[in-house]
Amino acid sequence: MSVASRYREAWEGFWREAPDEPGGVFWDADPRVTAAVHLAYFEPHVTDPGLALVDLGCGNGTQTRYLADRFPHVVGADLAAAALDHARRADPAGQATYRLLDAAEKGAAETLHAELGDANVYMRGVLHQCEPADRQPLVDGIAALVGERGRVFLVELSEAARPVLGSLAQSPAGPPPKLAPIFRHGIAPGEVADDAVPAYLRTAGLTVLASGELPLITTESAPDGTRIELPSKWLVAARVM
Repeated sequence: MSVASRYREAWEGFWREAPDEPGGVFWDADPRVTAAVHLAYFEPHVTDPGLALVDLGCGNGTQTRYLADRFPHVVGADLAAAALDHARRADPAGQATYRLLDAAEKGAAETLHAELGDANVYMRGVLHQCEPADRQPLVDGIAALVGERGRVFLVELSEAARPVLGSLAQSPAGPPPKLAPIFRHGIAPGEVADDAVPAYLRTAGLTVLASGELPLITTESAPDGTRIELPSKWLVAARVM
């Protein structure tokens, strides 16, 4: 299975229109409040930091470049070529490498695993932006990348984020400027039940090693000027023999 062409085209259109400046995209928060915070929970479970790390759904590569300062080989992978164009422009020194990848396509993740070997995987807020039918295949792809030695760190919006997003979308003034393009391109976040993510991991043959709650920091502000934060849950998983 691979993602529908409509879905791929929606992301290509979104990233073609997205600004280059840091923070111009709704979720493009500074790594100091995203990846840096996540690594504090992820790194204690990483048994082999020498493995390649795949930033899955890397977008414009903001978190990828941060991760590349901390792991020896980092690959930013994304479904949209336009997103990778942003990532490469922002990384002229080539801190990371970038790969067009539909991880929900059977065999695509296996092909990358054949090149990299077992890998650690970082994925932030991707499952809830997938079509429901692609979620299990995507997690199966993650399991293929992880192999026997890797670890995966996932962050996904929790069910508690739904009313927050709903109130933003239905504001009398319309959604905030950085949220509006997401809806306009037809890639509005969908709800993933809190218990669905560990179930996807179990079905893929992975065991949850740790989990918790964290806010997903955005780059947008509410009308009162406060930064919009969305409730989210994080999990670390691996193949346990």
